[in-house]
Amino acid sequence: MHMPLARDQRAVYPSLRGKRVLITGGGSGIGAGFVEGFVRQHCDVTFFDIAEEDSTALVESLSGVQQPPIFHRVDMTDIKAVQARIKDLIDANGPFDILINNAANDDRHTIDEVTEEYWENRFNVNLKHLFFAAQAVIPGMKAKGGGVIVNLGSISWHLAIPELALYQTAKAAIEGLNRSLARDLGPDNIRSVCIVPGNVKTPRQMKWYTPEGEAEIVNAQCLKGRLVPEDIAALAVFLASDDARLITGHEYFIDAGWR
Repeated sequence: MHMPLARDQRAVYPSLRGKRVLITGGGSGIGAGFVEGFVRQHCDVTFFDIAEEDSTALVESLSGVQQPPIFHRVDMTDIKAVQARIKDLIDANGPFDILINNAANDDRHTIDEVTEEYWENRFNVNLKHLFFAAQAVIPGMKAKGGGVIVNLGSISWHLAIPELALYQTAKAAIEGLNRSLARDLGPDNIRSVCIVPGNVKTPRQMKWYTPEGEAEIVNAQCLKGRLVPEDIAALAVFLASDDARLITGHEYFIDAGWR
């Protein structure tokens, strides 16, 4: 069994110190792992979420660090509000260096349950805001001479997990968006990468799995450890750092070899 690495043993990237980072859906789960991971890199971290209680608790848990993260309650399905808040933050404190497009929701559904309204909602929650958040930060990145956009995909559509048709369709589209952004923004020294997590042990995910179901996933992995948010954050901070300066346009799986 592979145990999670202790935080004081994880890598620190000097090139990330002082970088301005915007994380969507940062209040809990993988998103909270990103917030903690980039704070540990001594970044200037801002995150959006609608879960006020979780987000406030996260900020309080990090209050002792040199530069605590800043939380803004933003509904990512309200594109005008998202872009207006990003513009205000850039006007006040300068461009963002790194965007982590993380916010998503993997509600289960059967095909016959899907209405047109639910379709629109799921794509607003899981896809639309990634493009428009990127659109809002790109001018500042260009003016600054470069930047990094990290998009969150999902192992789910690669495995064709049942009762996730809309979520998986949106997550498949993110990989196409990632490659398009990389191509179009490369001349401006803006990199776009996609992280494809496997099954990550978060409170939300544990709602879906019995101990038997969790054991079934581990048995299907090449490595028998359980992924935790810190593992996904470790990949993200590397990809966002200058150590990955010529990495762009591709997807990076972190799934313990789940097949």
